[in-house]
Amino acid sequence: MPESELSNTRAAAHAAHAHSATLKRLEQSSGSLAAQAITRMDETLPWYRAMPPENRSWIGLVAQAGIAAFTEWFRRPDAPQAISTDVFGTAPRELTRAITLRQTVEMVRTTIEVMESAIDEVAAPGDENVLREALLVYAREIAFATAQVYAQAAEARGAWDARLESLVVNAVLSGEADEGAVSRAAALGWSAPEHVCVVLGTAPDGDSELTVEAIRRASRHAKLQVLTGVLGSRLVVIAGGSDNPMAVAKSLIGPFAAGPVVAGPVVPDLLAATRSAQAAAAGLKACSAWQDAPRPVLADDLLPERAIAGDPGAREQLVEEIYRPLEEAGSALLETLAVYLEQASSLEGAARMLFVHPNTVRYRLRRVTDVTGWSPSDVRSAFTLRIALILGRLVDGDPQS
Repeated sequence: MPESELSNTRAAAHAAHAHSATLKRLEQSSGSLAAQAITRMDETLPWYRAMPPENRSWIGLVAQAGIAAFTEWFRRPDAPQAISTDVFGTAPRELTRAITLRQTVEMVRTTIEVMESAIDEVAAPGDENVLREALLVYAREIAFATAQVYAQAAEARGAWDARLESLVVNAVLSGEADEGAVSRAAALGWSAPEHVCVVLGTAPDGDSELTVEAIRRASRHAKLQVLTGVLGSRLVVIAGGSDNPMAVAKSLIGPFAAGPVVAGPVVPDLLAATRSAQAAAAGLKACSAWQDAPRPVLADDLLPERAIAGDPGAREQLVEEIYRPLEEAGSALLETLAVYLEQASSLEGAARMLFVHPNTVRYRLRRVTDVTGWSPSDVRSAFTLRIALILGRLVDGDPQS
């Protein structure tokens, strides 16, 4: 055998002997290394000291599994290794909720640092660099495995949260919201804001998850809480944190597809959000009857169209908020308003029909505006007032009412 080959054989034999000796030392010291890692965590990581004993115990098992996995890695560095299963499989799934990714990184770093500090003691003479290089490669793989574990946990939580959010949104839209829906919303981070409204419109084509994420970005910018989802062709947003539904709709309108966007009235909480959702849904259905409707539009601005379309809530609201207050304010206001509308909004014509001065008509119409909030001199408001008068008369003329 040539001298060079003999020298290489001896070197390989020496390296194999050193590797075997290092592996034996590593196996013998794995328990003490794990104990040192736990001690170092207790000394340097405040969050670890503050954890419940059960979680600290699981972290100890993860550290031990990590060192044991490195031992197997060092024994057969060329064999495929399922590090995430070996190391993190010892801990329950709930641990990824109790420990953040940053804390896990600190835990892994502490364990690796303890192992690095013990290289000169553990490695057989002449095998220090081999052990150090193996630990560097292993640390890289552990980093990837950590990221994978938390990415999978985040994906699982995201999918579960999406299903949970869809249940809440559907319950509100269908009128089935109850304390269970409130509990599910709380689990999603909904903190029960005082003012809630529902915004409805058409969902854009494409990935609904991208649409939902766009709504979330817009809500963060507007400092609103939202529960949102795509139900069929509709994009539904339950927004909390503002008593101005028009401002809410304008701040969230970007992700909606072309077409009407309707904001329901503000309600006090999530349980009452069904009322806002039903008004918005009725407004979305009736919006085609008002071709010049603004975008977005309030459901309350669509009361006459909703009433004509058969929405009982809109009919009741028109009677209770317009007709009844006028009735209680005196018959003169109702009569003056009716005559004014029948005379094509002519002050002089109404004055002649009522045998009063035009200034009297003008005064009474101002009173109508004060009582109802709708101005008879505005074309759109006059239409709403006319529908309210018709509905009020129908209710009063119905012997069953």
